[in-house]
Amino acid sequence: MARMIMEETKPFFFKQFKVAQDKVVMKVGTDGVLLGAWIDVTGAATILDVGTGSGLIALQLAQRLEGKADIHGIDIDPAACEQARENFTASPWGGCMTVIQDSIQDYSGRESKKYELIVSNPPFFTGGLLSLNPDKNDARHTTKLPHGDLLRAVSRLLKPAGRLGLILPYLQGLRFIEISESYSLFPLRITEVRTREDKPVERMLIEFTYDKRVTPQGNTLVIHQGENDFTPQYKDLTRAFYLNF
Repeated sequence: MARMIMEETKPFFFKQFKVAQDKVVMKVGTDGVLLGAWIDVTGAATILDVGTGSGLIALQLAQRLEGKADIHGIDIDPAACEQARENFTASPWGGCMTVIQDSIQDYSGRESKKYELIVSNPPFFTGGLLSLNPDKNDARHTTKLPHGDLLRAVSRLLKPAGRLGLILPYLQGLRFIEISESYSLFPLRITEVRTREDKPVERMLIEFTYDKRVTPQGNTLVIHQGENDFTPQYKDLTRAFYLNF
């Protein structure tokens, strides 16, 4: 499932908020919406969105929790931080949302605050040709956020009963699960995402916990049916956000 990257810079309108995206490389896309709608927010009073970009996922979580959580969006890119701050302020939940301009590596090395929920739609390319656009490289490749660095930061910032939620391409997701055990993080829920029933799994939504005794719950999500229709399963998951559902 290729990331949906739209060339236009118009805001993307959801039911309860809009996302301006003219300052960020990675536009509103299916991956972020899926993670923001799928992750379990039960008991999450403090949330960290790593690589927040435009702030999409953080805004979804703020909506789901009705502004009753302290939500931080962190990004190393100044333009992304400016964009996220703009979107947070324009939303109904701006008072509970904060933008942090920093690398997660540096932030986790000095920050004593702990979070009940950490989410990320992280860079996932580990090889191949780099783009001529350095901002796009930072957003899509692991050059500035290797997955080991992300896991190390999470192990410092996540509360003992906290959870980590990610969306990754299938193979990178399997690899992430393998290395997560070295940081005492274990998969609690896994949803394999297919664009259509007859297509291979292209994405994995993964929720991690520190509890190694858990048996991962697994299921499959199919996005499209027929020519251009969305499945009832996908509509049910994202209905609170998309205007046309």
